[in-house]
Amino acid sequence: MKNLKAFDIQFSGLKLGEHQFDFEIDEKFFAHFGYEEFEKAELIADVIFVKKENQLELNFTVSGRVWLYCDISNEPFWFPLEAESHLMVKFGNEFDDSLDELLIIPHGDHKVNIAQYLYEIAVLAKPLKVVHPQVESGEMDYDAKKHLVNAIPEEEEEEEQDEKIDPRWDKLKDLLN
Repeated sequence: MKNLKAFDIQFSGLKLGEHQFDFEIDEKFFAHFGYEEFEKAELIADVIFVKKENQLELNFTVSGRVWLYCDISNEPFWFPLEAESHLMVKFGNEFDDSLDELLIIPHGDHKVNIAQYLYEIAVLAKPLKVVHPQVESGEMDYDAKKHLVNAIPEEEEEEEQDEKIDPRWDKLKDLLN
């Protein structure tokens, strides 16, 4: 948790109004949470922090790229990641983060740590199926594709099957004509 202190926002000394914070996120950040799918990460989190009389408002924009493996070809590539999110922080008697977009912190707190929120935003921005752009465009020649192409039967075999049609079906075809 020591390294995650860099993601603390001290709001007690800030004036009312809008403030901007930028955070760099790399693969070490995700390793803190035990998340290993992003082997490399080059992300920037832009946080617009709005301090009001009795609440705080945070608008997150996470953008950059992460090193992922294609689910089809298993080839690694830099995947562009873009995500936005919103969080309201209110003051209450005890800490409560059970709601997605609302955080309640005790009245005496003077800072909020946004590391968990940045982690969730980035991980949830990754699509369920990751496909290399060259696989999508058909430009990439990968091992699995070669094996699949070799497994497809030749047209000659299909023609032989057409010739071996049961004669009873031929009589039914004659009825159609």
